[in-house]
Amino acid sequence: MSRPPTLIRDPRAVPVASADSHLPALSGERLQPARLKARFASPPDWRPEFRGDGGGPLSERAPAAAAVLVALVVREEGLRVLLTRRTDHLRHHAGQISFPGGRVDPGEVDPVVTALREAREEIGLEGRSIEVIGALPTYTTVTSYVVTPVVALVHPPFALQIDGGEVAEAFEVPLEFLMTPAHHQIHLFDTPTERRKFLSMPWRGPSAEGDEREYFIWGATAAMLRNLYRFLAA
Repeated sequence: MSRPPTLIRDPRAVPVASADSHLPALSGERLQPARLKARFASPPDWRPEFRGDGGGPLSERAPAAAAVLVALVVREEGLRVLLTRRTDHLRHHAGQISFPGGRVDPGEVDPVVTALREAREEIGLEGRSIEVIGALPTYTTVTSYVVTPVVALVHPPFALQIDGGEVAEAFEVPLEFLMTPAHHQIHLFDTPTERRKFLSMPWRGPSAEGDEREYFIWGATAAMLRNLYRFLAA
């Protein structure tokens, strides 16, 4: 019988061990859409920093393929990452900040198809607004999902239609903020068998309703963003 994953109840309560202010921030020309498209078209020799949740999966069930859409919204003030906050009643990763995405359906052999379908189902983001430019290496979550991050530019105008059964809200964070390692916090915690770590990138900004809120971006979402940083900085 498989055992349920040991998940962190309140990641904000886990102490911050360090931040990566010694690493250079990416901004300006390096985060222009044309520059990102060229980087994915001719990728550098690089290695992802995180291949999965620290210590590996805590579930004994067979790994399942999944995909997420790393949606970079093209705004006049610069690229912004479209993120969601999951509803509190979901079985896995309830209430967490995540990319639109989910499990690969039978017959889907291309993770791009899965990422676009999930984005359409979860937040109503239609394919005509989306320009896929590449993908990052897979990332294995603590719940045994092997996730392919599909990276795309999203061109306004577009209108979102949130599926309230899965998503509580969608919001945008400046890519430049997320590509500044001084905002990358490293948390350490102990399990009964080992010490684990995770990243967080706390962001305070406007919600879809216009009020200012705190969003605690952490775990797999933060790790995939850190891999994007490493890819663009290589």
